[in-house]
Amino acid sequence: MEIPIPDNWKQLWEQWELQTFIVISLSLQTFLILFVPLRKRASTGFLIMAVWSAYLLAEHAATFVIGQISNSQRNSPPQNDHDDNADLLAFWAPFLLVHLGGPDTITAFALEDNELWLRHLYGLVFHSVEVFYIFYQSIENKLWIPTVLMFVAGIIKYSERTRSLYLASLDRFTDSMLPEPDPGPDYAKLMNEYYSKKEAKLPTRIQMIGEPCRRNKASRVKEGQLTNLEVVLYAHQFFRTFRGLFADFIFSFRERSQSRDFFLNRTAEDAFRVVEVELNFYYDVFFTKVSVLYTNLGCIGRFVSVVCTVVALGLFHSERKKRNFEGFNVEITYTLLYGAIALDVIAIIMLIFSDSAVVKMNEFRRRLAFKKQSGTAQAASQPSAAAGGASTQSPFRNFFRRLWHFFRRRWSETVSTCNLISYCLHPRLELKEKFFGYIGLGNILDTMKYVKTEPFSTELRDLIFTELKTKSKIADDLDTAKDISSARGDWILRVEGFGELLPYISQMDYDESLLLWHIATELCYSDEIAKASSPNKHRHLSKLLSDYMLYLLVMQPTMMSAVTGIGQIRFRDTCAEVKRFRGKLANKKEPNFTQTEDDHAKLCKEILDVKTEVKPVAIKGDRSKSVLFDGCILAKKLRDLKTSEAGIEVDKWEIMSKVWVELLSYAAIRCRAYVHAQQLSKGGELFTIVWLLMAHFGLGDQFQASEGHHARAKLIVGK
Repeated sequence: MEIPIPDNWKQLWEQWELQTFIVISLSLQTFLILFVPLRKRASTGFLIMAVWSAYLLAEHAATFVIGQISNSQRNSPPQNDHDDNADLLAFWAPFLLVHLGGPDTITAFALEDNELWLRHLYGLVFHSVEVFYIFYQSIENKLWIPTVLMFVAGIIKYSERTRSLYLASLDRFTDSMLPEPDPGPDYAKLMNEYYSKKEAKLPTRIQMIGEPCRRNKASRVKEGQLTNLEVVLYAHQFFRTFRGLFADFIFSFRERSQSRDFFLNRTAEDAFRVVEVELNFYYDVFFTKVSVLYTNLGCIGRFVSVVCTVVALGLFHSERKKRNFEGFNVEITYTLLYGAIALDVIAIIMLIFSDSAVVKMNEFRRRLAFKKQSGTAQAASQPSAAAGGASTQSPFRNFFRRLWHFFRRRWSETVSTCNLISYCLHPRLELKEKFFGYIGLGNILDTMKYVKTEPFSTELRDLIFTELKTKSKIADDLDTAKDISSARGDWILRVEGFGELLPYISQMDYDESLLLWHIATELCYSDEIAKASSPNKHRHLSKLLSDYMLYLLVMQPTMMSAVTGIGQIRFRDTCAEVKRFRGKLANKKEPNFTQTEDDHAKLCKEILDVKTEVKPVAIKGDRSKSVLFDGCILAKKLRDLKTSEAGIEVDKWEIMSKVWVELLSYAAIRCRAYVHAQQLSKGGELFTIVWLLMAHFGLGDQFQASEGHHARAKLIVGK
């Protein structure tokens, strides 16, 4: 069955089809260059979806228009008089190559796109030939000079993108960090000379000459607060040193010592600023054209492409007056030219105000000693600070201050949370769950419904930094560092003297202890809030970290896959038991039981009131993996916690917050670097920052166990 379409509609579509799609293509380029940088600063699903859609549509729109122009040129009837419209269409084609090259702000939407660089190389060749064929079809083109200039600009832009994808591919990224092959001393020659001298009865010996120690710039530890410029330069230095983390390299003991000494002398604010900027350098390498543009060839190519576009505009304007071009297509042509120049200007401004520009300008000036920055560098390297802190300024100034902070921050500075009790109180309809699960949208809807975001506070930042710094001070040798990084709550319990709680961590799998401590934290938190107890900083932080870790377990299983085992099964079984318990509560005890915040607290209280003298495993066996009432038992122990084994009065929430930091750091250091890199384009994760901070503190197994041997042999003849 065919749907009848009026002829006038068909004619209208045929007349304006090309113009519509070429404007769409230019609009998509504008959207990408302006809004893509926001994806590393915001973790909202709407923005990521919009960027993903524009990223895909931009390539398809440009490819479609090139094909339509080719068909239009081929199908146009031969005319005795030269067709000015055909010249304009041929002039448009190279602009599509520019669009296929994409903006500087995005070459890949995800890391997997970098591995497809060969496909983009094929596209570069194919589309270049296609555009050249369009130009050949209009061989008597009056606009052949500006067309050739734009063709050159298009080839350069498309080549930049292909080259950037290639450099960011995993194999090439790994190869770029490999040192030059070092065969070492000529052993055969040295031994021949040694024995020849021995046979000549000459006193001969082989002496090892140590190589001079080349100190890393970051090893010159500066005391006190870092300036904005110093933050960027130190971050770049660590980026150059530790980028092998993303290729699973092993680092020397010297590199560990230099990094560890630097971060041990930093405040929490400065340490996080350095790590955030360092991650921004990784983002630029994996997802933008920075790796190409900040090379000599890249600068020359960009200069040539901009000059070609500007000259093409001048020549077209001159030719238009001479040939008296008229019509709407001329306006479209001007839009393409001015749009290309405007996008280039925006790209150049973004490059000038980028962190990489600060580093390049500093290298150019040969100012290796860190000095107070000024002018452009000051604006370009404005640091990112954790959210929080009240301001006494006017609301108007506060608004612009927050707006400026948003555009200058390095990541989303939010913590996503998910709560098991809330998850069970708001279940999806079974039919809806099956339908959306069938079409692959179940996880997306779960994220929209069950995930909330909280600001990353200075209190949370300070807690994490203090705990990692304390452990790093103890970890002088690599064995100690490995032991500490292997702790998942048990280390802090031993240190603080709470041995009775160790079975709830050391005798369980990681995912089981995480769920159990999440339930216990939620029950204790709800119990104290219901009693209207006084505010407690560590109580809030424990709750926040607890919900964040459950979010990672349930909504980001890839990030936790190295440690969770059957975590998803345990979560589902626990949810099933919570829902069953809630159903009984709604039917028997509370007929008016709804789904409000009061019901959340009421459900927690009912769970906590259950008698738990007998361990759940003795009744249920191991068929069900639910840990609901195991968590209830732990919650009761924590609720009654007043003093340590040494008789020292303690705040249970402080102990719990430290346990959660250990659970977080244990999972972070074991997550694959590739998975951490994927999060950089989605607003970033606290999980990733903790991972990199631990590496800089020397906590983990990425380091050699000893200093190593860096001496050269020298033959000494004589006494």
